[in-house]
Amino acid sequence: MRPIETLLSLGNILTFCILAIPQLRAIYWMGYLALITVLIAVAQMLVEGPRWQMIPAYGLTVLFSLVWLLQNFAPMGGIIGQLLTNRFAIGLSVGLGVLGLAVATALPIILPIFRFPHPGGPYPIGTVTYHWVDTSRHEIFSDDPNARRELIVQIWYPARGDSASPPAPYMEDADAVAPALARLFHWPDFTFGHFRYVTTNAAASIPMATDKPGYPVLIFLTGLNGFRQSNTFQIEELVSYGYIVAAIDQPYAVALVAFPDGHQIIGWTRDQMQPFIQQSLSPVANAPMLNGQALENGVIPYFAQDVSFTLDQLTALDITDPNGILTGRLDLKRVGTFGISLGAMVASEACHMEPRLEACLMMDAAMPADVVRAGLRQPSMWITRDADSMRLERQRAGGWTEADITQTLTTMRAVFEKSVSGAGYYVQVPGMFHVNFTDAPNYTPLAPQLGYAGPIDTQRAYNIVNAYSLAFFDQYLAGRSSALLDGSSNQYPEVLFETRQP
Repeated sequence: MRPIETLLSLGNILTFCILAIPQLRAIYWMGYLALITVLIAVAQMLVEGPRWQMIPAYGLTVLFSLVWLLQNFAPMGGIIGQLLTNRFAIGLSVGLGVLGLAVATALPIILPIFRFPHPGGPYPIGTVTYHWVDTSRHEIFSDDPNARRELIVQIWYPARGDSASPPAPYMEDADAVAPALARLFHWPDFTFGHFRYVTTNAAASIPMATDKPGYPVLIFLTGLNGFRQSNTFQIEELVSYGYIVAAIDQPYAVALVAFPDGHQIIGWTRDQMQPFIQQSLSPVANAPMLNGQALENGVIPYFAQDVSFTLDQLTALDITDPNGILTGRLDLKRVGTFGISLGAMVASEACHMEPRLEACLMMDAAMPADVVRAGLRQPSMWITRDADSMRLERQRAGGWTEADITQTLTTMRAVFEKSVSGAGYYVQVPGMFHVNFTDAPNYTPLAPQLGYAGPIDTQRAYNIVNAYSLAFFDQYLAGRSSALLDGSSNQYPEVLFETRQP
């Protein structure tokens, strides 16, 4: 809980004790604690901002203040007096009060305003967001023949150490994106409303670091129904060590994209998108149709074109950044990509198509059929888990049929073993679930109990993903060798590590 939220909960608990135990009212200042708690509630809403998880706490504050007024100013006769002296009524009130306090305290803890640990690298982090339109490409998901593909791309970059700017929000368009996320899970729209208060270790539009002539660039791709900030834990760690990371919100694939002019594109559901994804993974002769067009290669190649377009825009940005931040600082001779789930599929396809990409990191996803056939020329790393962990996830949270498990593991391993021109690394982390590769376990401490995170400790999972991601990109983009890529590690003995050298 946030500081004033904690203070409010403490005030409610003490007020309840004072109301239930008359002897405590003899302490002068405690006799007025009910009114003090009302002031704390007002301060919390004004300073930290209200959220629905605090509604029971607000309700108790009002209720306790009314009881305090009755105890101190109402006549003891009549119905009120009978209630205050009737043992059953007192017992019932105490029981309901205890239950109310438990709910009011638990809700903001179960769905907290979570924080990201400070990343390990030496650089502070800046961030800036761009809206780009690919005028050369039709938006195939739209039935409007004039619609063009447009993207929102957020860039994080190494910053100078002298900025005192406030932290950037976790989700810039939380009021639009958070309800879309909730609807995809069939939860109430307000479920993630508190995301508007979550902040990061980055600051918006602060000056960029200047200790190097240029910084290697990484392009991040999120999963189906995700959002561009879904792997902030990983992005911030990489940026703190000197990488520029550009994350793409891909319309129709992510939960929702909010554009500067106010229009929004809501993501397709898994059921809507899956036939087109599957056509890229296991093509069939009867290709699915989209707005009258048969997608023989599925949708993955189309999404991969977003990466090439983003590279074009980054090239232009390096020449002239309209924000005056990134000009001349992007080292576009050292570019890699990484992604999770659908984003990993797109990343592999982009590496297959795009010669400008020099390193490819893919997390927990099946590989497209053309990538399996041809392999990858770049140094590549796969971070995933074993089949038993996938089966355990199915048991606790659903999904992950045997067909899904076989397709995911066999296609990743096939590309790992077939790509002979570049180094390959196959990293398995037992005990991880699919969401352990994202920020999602931070959303509630009950994630493991609810089946939304594996038995592995959440921070341990993040440490492993960050360590291997950084070691891989350092080796092939930053010129910094890492012993972590040489073989099994004493630091991470649970990791099953395989390597293949060209």
